[in-house]
Order: sequence, then C-alpha cells, then structure tokens
Amino acid sequence: MPPPRTPQIPVVVLAGFLGSGKTTLLNHLLRNRAGTRIGVIVNDFGAIEIDAMTVSGQVGSTVSLGNGCLCCAVDASELDTFLETLTRPSARLDVIVIEASGLAEPQELVRMLLASDNPHILYGGLVEVVDAAEFDATRQRHPELDRHLAVADLVVLNKTDRVEEDERERLRATVAELSGPAAVISAEHGRIDPELLFDPALRPDGEEMAGQLSFEDLLRQEECDEHEECDGHGDADHLHAAYESVDFTADVPMDPRRFMAFLDSRPEGLYRIKGFVDFGAGDGDNSYALHAVGRFLRFAPRPWARGEQRLTQLVMIGAGIDADALTAGLAACRAEPEPDAADTERAMWGVLRYVPEPAREGDAEADAADVQDAAVEA
Repeated sequence: MPPPRTPQIPVVVLAGFLGSGKTTLLNHLLRNRAGTRIGVIVNDFGAIEIDAMTVSGQVGSTVSLGNGCLCCAVDASELDTFLETLTRPSARLDVIVIEASGLAEPQELVRMLLASDNPHILYGGLVEVVDAAEFDATRQRHPELDRHLAVADLVVLNKTDRVEEDERERLRATVAELSGPAAVISAEHGRIDPELLFDPALRPDGEEMAGQLSFEDLLRQEECDEHEECDGHGDADHLHAAYESVDFTADVPMDPRRFMAFLDSRPEGLYRIKGFVDFGAGDGDNSYALHAVGRFLRFAPRPWARGEQRLTQLVMIGAGIDADALTAGLAACRAEPEPDAADTERAMWGVLRYVPEPAREGDAEADAADVQDAAVEA
C-alpha cells in the first residue's frame, strides 16, 4: 500500500480594489473561524485589525495573532518563501488566506500559486470583493475590474446595505454577467459564512475549548449586540441563506466519461465541489478525493480501506444553484450494471490528467499548464 498523502492546505486569494471591504471580510473570517487555524499573508503595507489589537504588517515579519492564527506581510517575490514557512507542520494551519494589495493583479497571484512547487498547498480559489455602493465609480477609475471579475471563482458583492433594492439587483446582474460562471454572494460589512471558503477544523482533543471568553468570542458577542436578529451565535446562522449546499451519495460506481462531462458542464454559481468518487472498474483499488473550486479541479487517489463501503459522496456549494438538477445530473453519471472494464479504464485518462504526478515531470508540467489555463482564463 502506498504511503498516505501529505495533507494539503488550501490557499485562498482575497482580492478587491481599495475600499471594497476585503480587510473587513478577512477580519470577519478570523473572528468566526470556529477553531480553524488561519494563516494570513498580507501583500500590502496596510494594517489588519485582529481582535482587540492592531497588527502592523512589515515585509519579512511573521506575527502570531494569539488565536492559533499567523499573519505575515510579504512582497510578492517572497510568496513562496512564506508559503513554505506557513505550511510547516509546526505552524499547524488549516487554511491560508492571501490578502492582495488593492492594486494587485489577482490573476498573477493565482498563476504564482498554480506554478508553485510547494507540495503542501492546494489552490483554494480567487475571491473578488466588490463595493456595491461605489461599483460604477470604481469601474470607471479601474477598467481592469472587468478582467478581475472574469477570473474570479467567487464574487462578494459587499456593502449591499448601502444601496436600494432595485440598484442591488442591477448590480448583481452586471457583476454576474462580468464574472461568468462564478458564484455571486451579497454581503454587508464583509460578513460571509467561512464555510464558503474552507471547512471548519475538527479538533477531537478539545484544544480549542477555552475555559474563558477569547477576544474572538467577545467581538462576536459585540456583533450580536449590534444586530437584533442575532440569537447569540453571531452571524453564522443567517449567513447560510446566502448560498446553498447540496449532498449527493451513490452506492453505484460513477462512469468516468459521464462524470467528467458533468464537471465540464457544471452550472454557473457552483463554487465548490468536495468529496470522494468511486469509479468502480476504472480503478478498483482506489477512491478518488475530488477538490474543485471555480474552474480549478484536482483528483487524488487513495486506497480503499479493508471493509470500507464503496460509495461516492459529494458536497456541492454555490449560489443560485438548482439542487434537483445537480442531483439528477450526478445520478445520470452512474455506471452501467456491467460496464466494459477496458473501455472504463481508457475513460479514466480524463480523470488522471487532473491527478498531480510529480515523479513524471513532463506530464506534471503539462497538467499544471492545463489547470493554470483553465483556472485563470478570462
């Protein structure tokens, strides 16, 4: 049996022009992390307000935020160096968020991540934050905003509380047209559900169960006090209304060709897909972990455990998606009762091109190029 794969840490790029609210969104994630350890890379010379403190970013510095999270400010040329630091086992991070400079080209940051040879990271998507109240003015000052939206995986239409409903609908339609298949989420004060971007960490040892309120807890309570509809759990409950999550389970193997056709034609607004796929005769030894965010796609085979029930189990997350249509589409991917094993194995090549194989340098480079092109195409 091959050795277990080293867990990969998703890296999310958070972008948006100055004043869009991306730092506010980042602070919201840190305050509502639910025990998840977040590494923050600030590609800027600003300041991030964390909990009751302000951490001033200086290039080349790494600061502990006191809540299991780390923050560092970097020059773009030092990105790989700091990713290496943050992905060390001693850092014990679950996700890394790169807050891009307000004038940064997010497409270049995405290319750097996809071209990185760090085996411990996994692309987690490009999130573009847009100021609803200043959208037209920002677009006029920065025509490149259209290009940024075109490569985004998730668009957060922020500050929607500052515009009327008719204007909000117009903006949403415009942003959706510019961002193509990306999911578009409306938000106020940068408050989105962290589960859109990363999975909450499960810590069975209880190490995150502090005996007293942390700054994180106190700030969440302050936010509750400011919003009468809050029931004591912060914004987490009503934030779920901004997106949908669809579960799919099948005890019949998936046909590789049909399944890849489903992924190639996945609908607009479907932001993340995660889970495990059973390809049956295509590879009887392995289940395939699936990680898809926006246009990015990765499979990772893992051996079936002895006695493990062979299932396909997927979770799909997005905005404005049709749950019934997604479920029906996946159900149509199930293999025939007696598939042609040889044909199924040939069909697996469509899956295997998204499995990284560092040992085969030529194929790996070609695969990286394919994924890079797919992930950042306009």
